[in-house]
Amino acid sequence: MFENLSERLERSFKILKGEGKITEINVAETVKDIRKALLDADVSYKVAKDFCNRVKDKAIGANVLTAVKPQQMMVKIMHDELADFMGSEAQDINIKGNPAVVLVAGLNGSGKTTFSGKLALHIKSKRGMRVLLAACDTFRPAAIEQLKVLGEGIGVPVYTEDGEKDPIKIAQNAIKKARAEGFSVVIVDTAGRLAVDQQLMDEISALHQAVQPTETLFVVDAMTGQDAVETAKAFNDRLDFDGVVLTKMDGDTRGGAALSIKAVVGKPIKFVSSGEKMEALDVFHPARIADRILGMGDVVSLVEKAQEQFDEKQARELKKKLAKDQFTLWDFYQQIQQVKKMGNIKDLAGMIPGVGKALKDVDIDNDTAFKSVEAIILSMTPKEREHPEIINGSRRKRIADGSGTSLPEVNRLLKQFEGTRKAMKGAMTGNLMQRMGSMRGMMGRH
Repeated sequence: MFENLSERLERSFKILKGEGKITEINVAETVKDIRKALLDADVSYKVAKDFCNRVKDKAIGANVLTAVKPQQMMVKIMHDELADFMGSEAQDINIKGNPAVVLVAGLNGSGKTTFSGKLALHIKSKRGMRVLLAACDTFRPAAIEQLKVLGEGIGVPVYTEDGEKDPIKIAQNAIKKARAEGFSVVIVDTAGRLAVDQQLMDEISALHQAVQPTETLFVVDAMTGQDAVETAKAFNDRLDFDGVVLTKMDGDTRGGAALSIKAVVGKPIKFVSSGEKMEALDVFHPARIADRILGMGDVVSLVEKAQEQFDEKQARELKKKLAKDQFTLWDFYQQIQQVKKMGNIKDLAGMIPGVGKALKDVDIDNDTAFKSVEAIILSMTPKEREHPEIINGSRRKRIADGSGTSLPEVNRLLKQFEGTRKAMKGAMTGNLMQRMGSMRGMMGRH
């Protein structure tokens, strides 16, 4: 999302490179370039101007230590201001009640229904709470069916009423069912329209008033830029919602909505969503987003994603194997599956400082990134996976033919695997960066 903005800001900071101290003149030049970068990222002129004035005031008044270069000081100031601008700290949702009711609002096409499913899985898996989805979008064709399919996929029941067109009745009956059957949270998926209109606003306001939700979330397509901010403002004027959800963050968006929405609407961004996979939902951490914008990566989020897939029993067994130099190709195959579960490979790599920039123009698809490596390993016999040293020339030829790859590819994998096994011996199982680095090397050659 922030690739272009990151590059522009990096160029802006270079204005201070080589400068011995911060002055009004070089700060003004740098801030002017920063403002242009923000405007190009679809941040509104007023928001960009106000932000740059704050940065300029902080920079001119900063006490630059002799050990810190002006360029480094400006990056630090930018980081702190960006984080503050986007809300300082992550904001939790209120899911206390009997049951708690989360109302999901937004325009058609913003991703409300998909987000409702993602949020249900998030609350179920991370909070251990029973969730009921309420299908209250009676306006869009197939919306109810879509929610049913999503609910079935994540193991969350969906409340519907055949023939009922009144979303208020559906929501109220869903809440009654939840209270009677011990559900902790009801997520109400509401109808949208193609644009903000009076009928939509009256309907969502009436539903909001009737169910009195403990949390109201406004879902907005991040790719709509400043239109997203204006739409959020219109909804907030009627609903006074609690937080914003930015969807389609993996699309071709310049990031202006993320930087502007808190300043304009005064409400925090609580979640960011990318892709169609139900696990692709993240809590919005302003400081971590600031890290990414400034090219510092996001190692904390990377570690958290790794921990979600961390199998303690398997890790202990793997550690013993590593210590005894018994790490096999099948162990490696299983590690690939764990990494794939963590999310998009390119996004994960982008969380490592410096790696995201290096992979900017590299097309990495989760479904194909490890395809040839997996095919080669799966074409081996169980004994060959456990004891790759027995794989002679004829076996290699058979494996290449069976996997649809070439003999050089099989040879390369075996050679790289042997190097990886030696490098991993004695390493901590949780050393994700080493593991990903080894996999990236294999992935890039197949």
